[in-house]
Amino acid sequence: MAVIDLRRIAAVLFETDGVITDTARVHAAVWKRVMDAYLRRRAAETGEPWRPFDVREDYLRYVDGKPRLDGARDFLASRGVRLPAGEEGANVLAGLACLKEGLFLAEIRHYGVAPFPAAVVLLRDLRRHGARVGAVSPSRNCAEVLARAGLARLVDARVDGVDAASAGLPAMPDPAMLAEAAGRLGTAPHETAVVAETEPALRAARAGHFGLVVAVRSPGREHAGPPPPADHVVPDLAAVQVSGQVPLAARAAR
Repeated sequence: MAVIDLRRIAAVLFETDGVITDTARVHAAVWKRVMDAYLRRRAAETGEPWRPFDVREDYLRYVDGKPRLDGARDFLASRGVRLPAGEEGANVLAGLACLKEGLFLAEIRHYGVAPFPAAVVLLRDLRRHGARVGAVSPSRNCAEVLARAGLARLVDARVDGVDAASAGLPAMPDPAMLAEAAGRLGTAPHETAVVAETEPALRAARAGHFGLVVAVRSPGREHAGPPPPADHVVPDLAAVQVSGQVPLAARAAR
């Protein structure tokens, strides 16, 4: 059980996919479709054996929590794929990323986005006790995901891939995106908690010296190895409780 003490924590930042919305599995499934098709074509051209993309090992290790281009690049490098230098190689990555983007949007627009019930309860509880809530994601689709999940009204600030690109913020594990989100909520890192699942986000929270770091270790991620240092490790948000209330003086200062 993890406890967020609102006497010293005034805001909480949540990673979106896999923490408050059930979309991490959609990302993984779509990446598998894209990469399997690419690897099949490559195997046919080179005569090399075809080994499919693994939605657990490959997605969690090389793709999860990263911007699309970085994830595609890191996965291909893990398979020893050497892309052409310059524009030609960049176009390959951009094509894979664009295809993944289109497939992901098609999925969520057709089937919708499910918020985790425990996340809805926790976000409402935090706001009811005076805390502000932020969402952070490397995805450019974060706003649509939150809206389709019915969570947009429960989030006071959002920093996503669109914001990172426009403001020149480096990707996590650099803490810049988390620091930007805390700033938009009017809180300093030491009075802000971070609840995240992916390694880049957890490392960013530690590097940014945030006041509380909670790692969500959902079923199916156990084999990914221990998470980076965190104050608490929980299986889901049902294991996170809120204690106390943000002082009125702290709310007025924001």
